[in-house]
Amino acid sequence: MKKIITKILLAFNLFFFIFLNSSNANAQGELNLYNWGDYINPAVLEKFEAETGIKVNLDVYGSNEEMLAKIQAGATGYDIVFPSVHFHDILFKLDLLHESKINEHPLFGNIDKEFIIAKTDPNSSWCLPYARGSVGIFYNKNVVKDGIKNWEDFFSIPDKYDGKITLVDDPRSVLAIGLIVNGNSVNSTDNAEIKEAAKYISDRKDKISAFSYDIISLLQSGDIAAAQWYVGGLYYVFEDPEQKLAYALPEEGAEMYQEDMCILKSAPNKENAQKFLEFYLNPENPALNTEQQLNISANGPSREMLSDVLKSNPFINPPAEVYNSLQIFEDLGADIKKYTREWTKIRSQ
Repeated sequence: MKKIITKILLAFNLFFFIFLNSSNANAQGELNLYNWGDYINPAVLEKFEAETGIKVNLDVYGSNEEMLAKIQAGATGYDIVFPSVHFHDILFKLDLLHESKINEHPLFGNIDKEFIIAKTDPNSSWCLPYARGSVGIFYNKNVVKDGIKNWEDFFSIPDKYDGKITLVDDPRSVLAIGLIVNGNSVNSTDNAEIKEAAKYISDRKDKISAFSYDIISLLQSGDIAAAQWYVGGLYYVFEDPEQKLAYALPEEGAEMYQEDMCILKSAPNKENAQKFLEFYLNPENPALNTEQQLNISANGPSREMLSDVLKSNPFINPPAEVYNSLQIFEDLGADIKKYTREWTKIRSQ
């Protein structure tokens, strides 16, 4: 759900937050965010600090599972987290969220209804929809000279171009490929469909050099030819004067992620957290985020503020036919074990 999904510590680590909590040093002038690595424009945080005088501390995680495990382990100093929408539902079911009632704010009308999709929060009374993006394929054009149109093109790269390919290190994202290619939902709970999806990946396991998130530098150098990764990587496409990298969404479809912005029930600075959600309803602020993150905002008016280059980009703002081919994960409850079981088999091969 993420331009660079890495376990970088940008500010204060868990020790700080435990100390903060145990010493009752919950300063009213602070806000503690726990977000995906490099998934918010620092300029947004600077603007919030300048407007409110509230000091923002940012800590980061590399997966929904990591975030949840840390919170359940007692990291009670965080105020706001940014879970994928299916983990928004999981956090709600675990009674870890604070009801922000952000939907009662006058500017909430800026949020497009199509982004309010959490099953446990149908009115967005608890969390604020944050951003959306796709998980497609980045490739080095110097290696993959004919481009990529579909998933089979991607898996043919090792033989056709003698280049390496990687997939992200996530069971649902990987099995989603098989489900999509076979014409099934990425939220399938059907054993046969999940096993068929796993077989699609297993049959191509010898083509996959790694399951990894750390791929951009390897793509730029040509050490790998292509990788399943997040649309935010377009940042590196735009910044590359040699234009070596390109992005593709396979014609069969791909995964789309959405993150929401949620205040934790254990948040020590709920008032400041509420101010940040309200601050993010102002279209100028999500627009500033999109300029750097390249993930589309749930805030409709913010999209109108983007440059023509970003508004017209078919990956940042996909046309309807492409948008409709993208699928978002839902919380599968106990059925997630079916995915975990097949993923373990794939990794152990």
